[in-house]
Amino acid sequence: MSHKAWMKTVPTENCDVLMTFPDTTDDHTLLWLLNHIRLGIPELIVQVRHHKHTRVYAFFVTATYESLLRGADEIGLRKPVKAEFGGGMRSFSCEEDYIYENIENELYFFTSQERQNIIRYWLENLRAKQGESLHNIHFLEGQPIIPELAARGVIQQLFPLHEQRILKRLMKSWVQAVCEAQPLDEICDYFGVKIAMYFAWLGFYTSAMVYPAVFGSILYTFTESDQTSQDICCVVFAIFNVIWATLFLEEWKRRGAEFAYKWGTLDTPAESIEEPRPQFRGVKRISPVTSAEEFYYPPWKRLLFQCLVSLPVCLACLSFIFLLMLGCFQLQEFVLSIQELPRIIRFLPKIVLAVIVTTCDEVYKKIAYWLNDMGAW
Repeated sequence: MSHKAWMKTVPTENCDVLMTFPDTTDDHTLLWLLNHIRLGIPELIVQVRHHKHTRVYAFFVTATYESLLRGADEIGLRKPVKAEFGGGMRSFSCEEDYIYENIENELYFFTSQERQNIIRYWLENLRAKQGESLHNIHFLEGQPIIPELAARGVIQQLFPLHEQRILKRLMKSWVQAVCEAQPLDEICDYFGVKIAMYFAWLGFYTSAMVYPAVFGSILYTFTESDQTSQDICCVVFAIFNVIWATLFLEEWKRRGAEFAYKWGTLDTPAESIEEPRPQFRGVKRISPVTSAEEFYYPPWKRLLFQCLVSLPVCLACLSFIFLLMLGCFQLQEFVLSIQELPRIIRFLPKIVLAVIVTTCDEVYKKIAYWLNDMGAW
């Protein structure tokens, strides 16, 4: 099932995160995972549904308002404080929940992105106990279960659902709007700070490009046709670009800091150490740092793989595409040298080159994924 098809099956108010499984998933796997989620994360509400046409199972995951409040306290979610208590942004605390704005309103206190972030945090921190296994998958003690099952293909997809009501509003005020400022606060509330910051930068960059575009057009219009005038204009335009780039960077630093302060991320502490990728493999050992069991892969083996496999494969791919390009160029010269050929045939080498580049792009992408996964062993 596609994301859009599943998205239409249930309102977002009844589901925040959707977890789908391949159609070959057996009942034992579903019950095993469902039991672990309900016992390990009692805050979550999980509904099991089955699509009658594709025979695909899915877990519809959500949580109660009280559970989300405890989750916000657990992850230190920053929320705006009422003006009478000092205002600004502060990490949420259940003990002082009365100081936060809209705390009384269950529908508007959390945005959909915040709800989904809390639920995702719980799911990704569902950890295995010592000796636990599912079929041929053997977990380490304390290893996250959901990312490992997703990497092994047991879980097909894990993604948040959209709110159609908010999407329609953003479609009118943002996508379909012409010559209007972006609703950055609404984007931040729905998609999160990172996405909003990207579009804030993109809008600022687009607006800033007006100055070199106008200045360059004026220079191009009044430049004489002689080489001296053109050289002088090039130097002037280069100096202008240097000044413009400096001012652009400094202005964006200030604008970005304003957004970070406004959205409560200016003094956010650094992210904690991430878990190893689920694709990471190695031999089990006791960590000399944490004294916990972990996968360990010797650095010399990784270096050996890079030198004997990664580097030759990359060089072979580069050489292959380089030779193909030379062959296409030679074919182009040969075709152009024959005057009797139809005009459309003269474009044949360029078409062949475009097809080859597109095909090689897909092949090289798969090779890159394989090399990246093998580099985790």
